[in-house]
Amino acid sequence: MENPMSLVEQKTRELCDAIVHSPGFPEMFRKLDAFMNDEHAKFEFQMVNERAQLLHEKQSAGVPVTPEEMEAFEALRASVLSKEIARDFLEAQDQLQSLQKVFYPMLAKTFEVGRVPVPDDFLNDCCNQGCGCH
Repeated sequence: MENPMSLVEQKTRELCDAIVHSPGFPEMFRKLDAFMNDEHAKFEFQMVNERAQLLHEKQSAGVPVTPEEMEAFEALRASVLSKEIARDFLEAQDQLQSLQKVFYPMLAKTFEVGRVPVPDDFLNDCCNQGCGCH
């Protein structure tokens, strides 16, 4: 008798193979990898994220953000996004997240309902109109 886990492992490997060989995946991975190997690009990207977080925290605390602070942030952000490696990274990251949105909910729902889910199984999973499932 075949071990059920070996079948799951085999099918998981087949899914991974299908993902890796899907159109666009190699290019998406190349863009992610190029960014992750560019320390300067990562540093600049981190600076934009930290500045955005700082401005958000300031607003949340009721402290107004000055026009100069906003202009400085927008200039930094524009500078980073003017670089192809950053734009490529954001595009690839968006593609990866879209790909993950396909199988993560299906896998989770499979464990929840104990069978292959059908579209009706996802009807009550929406949180609101902005949840991305509409």
